[in-house]
Amino acid sequence: MLLYPKFVQATDQDSLNSVIYDYASKNIPKPRTGKMYEVSDLPSNLSGIEASIIRLRTSRLWKNGINFTSFEIPPKILPQPFTRRVDIVYRNLGNRSRNYYGVPNHTLVAPVIGFLAYDSDAGPTNHGRLVQLSVRGDHVDDHIIVRFRNIISVVGMKCVRFDSNGTFGLSELTVESSCLASGEGHFSVVVPNYDRLDKNEEKRVTISRWIIGLILSGVMGLVFIIGVMVYRLVKWKKVKEMEKMSERSEALDTIWIGNSKMFSASGIRTPPVIENTYVP
Repeated sequence: MLLYPKFVQATDQDSLNSVIYDYASKNIPKPRTGKMYEVSDLPSNLSGIEASIIRLRTSRLWKNGINFTSFEIPPKILPQPFTRRVDIVYRNLGNRSRNYYGVPNHTLVAPVIGFLAYDSDAGPTNHGRLVQLSVRGDHVDDHIIVRFRNIISVVGMKCVRFDSNGTFGLSELTVESSCLASGEGHFSVVVPNYDRLDKNEEKRVTISRWIIGLILSGVMGLVFIIGVMVYRLVKWKKVKEMEKMSERSEALDTIWIGNSKMFSASGIRTPPVIENTYVP
């Protein structure tokens, strides 16, 4: 009888996936093709996680697809790299979802569920080799359907897919509380943390107001400077026009009064005219 450790260290997603597949392979060394097996006796520190495994021939997967637990894989999907048989391992992380997955400024409202495909024909040296099950078409019927049960739709709810490289993507939830996927991976449903979003939005609004205020102040200052320059230019043109008009008319002398230069005309006295020559 083989004994397996009751406690293993699975600190990240990759190690968790490896542990689950290793336990599935050891507990079910020769699974029958097309039959679903539950993976029992997981380590004690992984209690609450549900896992199952099914082995399929590639020809059957291509012809019929498969519908199991929370996933529906459509027909005409081939594993890459190609292999004659695949082991599809399903897992539901349950209350341990937040220990391994999360989205900034969002809260998980459904457990993280997922599936990965492995090469069943890989030898001991390639044990645990992953293969990809990617859809080929863009139509809705060509996608993998991920179903979430017992969730209540709320405003802002999104599907999230966690990729093996640590990235994630958000998409819309369908009317049937399902998500559409283009390949294997881990999935859940999230809602925004509105309190954090409101605080961040308030900071952005405050910064935006400061920026707008500075811009408006600069524009008003520029308009004032331009107005003063235009006023002085108009006044200067009027003075020039007056000088030109004075040059075309009678020449006038100029005198200085204090610091001001002013025009002056020389006085001309008109001699009196006697109306008659009678002298008494």
